[in-house]
Amino acid sequence: MSEFTNVSVVKKANVYFDGNVISRTVKFADGSTKTLGFMQAGEYIFNVGVPEIMEIQSGELDVLLPNEDWKPVKGGEAFNVPENSQFKMRVHTPTDYICSFV
Repeated sequence: MSEFTNVSVVKKANVYFDGNVISRTVKFADGSTKTLGFMQAGEYIFNVGVPEIMEIQSGELDVLLPNEDWKPVKGGEAFNVPENSQFKMRVHTPTDYICSFV
């Protein structure tokens, strides 16, 4: 799907890592939430409470998930992040992403 319809968007941006990672929260009628974001090249550590699905729209990165080895990810691919965990990313090129909270 190339666009979301019938949603509301939180006006305030989520800004992380001195502005190198920025996202906007999108709320759906069914109560689900996603963030649409953009990451500059760099290394980042994220802590999550609920399970997430990270869909990479464009860009290239490596991800280190709990109990796994570094894995390359590029535009068109996705990965799952388990609840109550931490994961690391090495973003090689500017990266556009969608994060779904499961």
